[in-house]
Amino acid sequence: MTTTYDCTIDDERARGLEHAQRAISEKKCVVLPTDTVYGIGADAFSPQAVTMLLVSKGRSRTMPPPVLIPRINALDGLATEVSADARKLAEAFWPGGLTLILHAQPSLDWDLGETKGTVALRMPADDVALELLTLTGPLAVSSANRTGQAPAQTAAAAREQLADSVEVYLEGGARPLEGEAGVPSTIVDATGPVLRVVRTGAVSLDQLREHVPGVLGLGEIPMAEAEPAPEQQASGDATDDAGHAPAVSGSSAVTATDAEPTTPAGNQQP
Repeated sequence: MTTTYDCTIDDERARGLEHAQRAISEKKCVVLPTDTVYGIGADAFSPQAVTMLLVSKGRSRTMPPPVLIPRINALDGLATEVSADARKLAEAFWPGGLTLILHAQPSLDWDLGETKGTVALRMPADDVALELLTLTGPLAVSSANRTGQAPAQTAAAAREQLADSVEVYLEGGARPLEGEAGVPSTIVDATGPVLRVVRTGAVSLDQLREHVPGVLGLGEIPMAEAEPAPEQQASGDATDDAGHAPAVSGSSAVTATDAEPTTPAGNQQP
């Protein structure tokens, strides 16, 4: 039976977390607060549970959910080929509004959808979420709403959309917290030789570059890829065949004219 627990009350919070842990072990879905908006979560290692999550949202396997983790050292257990730069960002901004797209550990028995061998990882800065994650381990989590509708900012709002498809609703009050901006996490693709932002959000490009100066902004490409061929240089062309704009001041990249890129795995999340 679907149950809502008020996690602002200690006793209810304890009962709610216990029920949520049990629901996750039974391959059911739960709704939990995060530092951005509310999320719907399921056992990341259960294809059945992940399918239930996607069905609850009305989403296909082409939009796999990201995975939330309770601590930084879970990074190496779930991802491989983690670069030193990716690790610097994790250490600087976790817990917090940064998602890293990495190569998934090939030995793990999971099926998040059509991920193309990647996984999007984040450690949320929310006490209820972290307490649940500590009890359950990594969870596949997407925003708690039906696809096409507004993300829920309370568990009550999530229940209006998801109803009985979720076993447990953990109500922690409005998310984001009062006075904080309601922005999603920044997503950085760390699967290639150069880190690049694929969605702007809670962590600014300037903040990222304080730790990794070479991070590419949204739509930027490395200078080496944008240098015109000798014959173009001779003709004085201002742009190359792809229509790339001049170099961005203070950056080792240029801005492409293409539309906003998507993540390799199509990951969407709070």
